[in-house]
Order: sequence, then structure tokens, then C-alpha cells
Amino acid sequence: MIRGAAPAILAAVGCIALQALLGEWAFFGYLASLVGVNVILAVSLNVINGMTGQFSIGHAGFMAVGAYTGGILSLATAQDRIGVLPEVVSDQLFLVGSLCAGGTVAALCGLIVGLPSLRLRGDYLAIVTLGFGEIIRVIVQNTQALGGALGLSGVPQRAGFGMVWFWVFLVVLMARRLAASPHGRSLWAIREDEVAAEAMGVDTTSYKVRAFVLSSFFAGVAGALFAHFVPIVNPGSFTFVKSMEIVVMIVAGGLGSTTGAFTAAVFLTLLPEGMRSLFTTLGGGDPSLAQKVDQVRMPIYGVLLVLIMLTRPQGIFGTHEAWDAVARWRKKARA
Repeated sequence: MIRGAAPAILAAVGCIALQALLGEWAFFGYLASLVGVNVILAVSLNVINGMTGQFSIGHAGFMAVGAYTGGILSLATAQDRIGVLPEVVSDQLFLVGSLCAGGTVAALCGLIVGLPSLRLRGDYLAIVTLGFGEIIRVIVQNTQALGGALGLSGVPQRAGFGMVWFWVFLVVLMARRLAASPHGRSLWAIREDEVAAEAMGVDTTSYKVRAFVLSSFFAGVAGALFAHFVPIVNPGSFTFVKSMEIVVMIVAGGLGSTTGAFTAAVFLTLLPEGMRSLFTTLGGGDPSLAQKVDQVRMPIYGVLLVLIMLTRPQGIFGTHEAWDAVARWRKKARA
């Protein structure tokens, strides 16, 4: 296995190459970016809901914190340049700074919310995270300095799908290495039996807070990325419905499976676009039918979730990972 910084360097080179080859296709770039953001949200939430066994439904709130933090910082530095560096390089460095700032502020919010609330269990944690998400949405919706209900506009559109998928690689790498680490084993122990984990000496509250902060950081990064490829950062993008979409993704894919969260996020993000194309085709090109997709999207998500729970309660992948299957195949091939 390649360790250290080598995987990130190889991923960065690959993402830059893809951006150069396919960057001219605007719709593909937007759709790939949207899929990537949802993958980051799903994989990061899986650290809390899947690995640790907690139930958070306020992920859109942390996404909003990252989006507005990153967006405002980019607006403040829109005309700045770094020394003699080319403009495109300077812009990307400022973008990385905005993404890290958005993730850091979201992580601090996660720490503030997590310290008192993660001593709670079950439904109480869900209520706290739901309340946090709604508080953030109401604050940004009623703060004119953040654009109010009309949203924040004018954020430099610096994030191509290459940058988005580089962060997808980082969050998947983080989840994989965390799951196999001593910290990850402590999280799995908390998920299986919190009382038994405490009896074995695991500081359950500390580990839950760490998982919550880590997950919040990547949710903030996802929000900051989102702010840099959409025309307007609108409070309506960070509602309770958005949080539930992410929860559906990880439940459908399999709680605890990074592969499942990744696969379900890709499928459920592309599903509305496929439905729009289907409705437009069946309607003889009538665009009004395609506009109704958003009205029926959540009921369809609900039906899919019910079907999955009836046929495969553990989710599509359960707790299995694609790389585990590859490792087993290699082992058999050598034997």
C-alpha cells in the first residue's frame, strides 16, 4: 500500500489532467462537481452515523457554515494575487485557503455542538443536530451581510470538478485509514456496544467528539466547494431536506461502509438528472414535466429506502468495502 503524501500527489496530478481534458464541458463539470460534493458529505457523515453509531441529522448546517465562510473569504480576496505566480495558480491557492478556512470554522462549530451534545445518546443527539442545522439556516437567511434570503452572490467560480474530486479522494482516504487505525477500532467498539467500550477503557465521549469534529470539517469543505461553482449560495440549499438526503445515502449504501456511501451518493445525485431526461423524453420535449422532478424526488427516495430496508436491511454494501474484496481476491490469486 502506498503511504505518506504519495497518494495525494498522484491524485492531484490525475485530477489536474482530467480537468484539462474535460474542463470545456460545462454541464459535465457542474454535474461532476455536484456528485463530488455529495460524496464528500456522505462519506464524512458515515464517520459519525456509520462508524461511531451516532445519529446526526444536521450535516447541512456544517455545510452552510463552510459555504458562507469560504464564499466570504473568496469575495474578500477576489482581486488579490500572490507575488509573481500566474493568475490561475494564485486563484487556486486562494481557493485552497478558503476551503481550509470553511472546513476549520465548521470543525469549530462541530466541537462547540459536540462537546455538550455527544454525552447524549440516541434520539437526543438527532434533535440537537437538527436544531443546530435549522439555527444556522435561519441566521444566514436573516443576515443581510450574508445576502439574506436572496443568497450570497458574486463568489469567484474557482472550483472545477478536478478540485472537488481531489477532496473526494482525500475524504475516502481519510475514512479508509481511520477505519483501520486504533482510533477507528475504538469508534467501531462504540458503535457495537458503548457500555462495553467504556468498560474496556475507551473514552467514548472523547472519541465521539473527535469523529464529530472530523466529519464537520469535511462537511465545511464540501460547503465551501459548493459555494465556488454555484452562481448563488442560497439558504434554501442547506435545509433539513438536504441533511436527510445525505442520511438516506449512507443508510442505502450501508452504515459503516465507505464504498456504500460513495456508491449511493453517486447514484442518488444522478437519479434526478436521469429522471429529468426521462420525463422530458416522455413528454415530447415539454420542459414543464422535467421541472416536476424536484417535487417527486424525495418521495422516490423514500420508496427506494423502504425497498432497500425490506430486501437488504443492512444496506447495499452492509459494512463491506471494495478494497477488502480486492485484497481477498489477491490473496486467493497468490495461493
